[in-house]
Amino acid sequence: MTIQFNTDNNVTLSEELRTPLISLISEELSRFSHQITRVEVHLSDDNGDKEGLNDKRCMLEVRLAGMKPIGITSHANTHEQAVGGAVDKLKTSLDTILGRLRNY
Repeated sequence: MTIQFNTDNNVTLSEELRTPLISLISEELSRFSHQITRVEVHLSDDNGDKEGLNDKRCMLEVRLAGMKPIGITSHANTHEQAVGGAVDKLKTSLDTILGRLRNY
């Protein structure tokens, strides 16, 4: 499973932010790792330099082998919280999608 990061002009992705996010995503999605080929993490700051509530955005795009990509978006006060929220939503979606495939 490859994890690729993309940011907008308002976000600087330091190694201090990148490393824990990779660990979080890898651990949380480990049970799906044999089906996931790539995870794209898109981080942005909706308000730019201005402060605001829930202005950090994380969009996860997951590519499953032989299927169309799945996209999930989450907003929070920090990028770490936004990634955590997006991963939680993604796990729910993957459980639903892969469960339907097993029952088919």
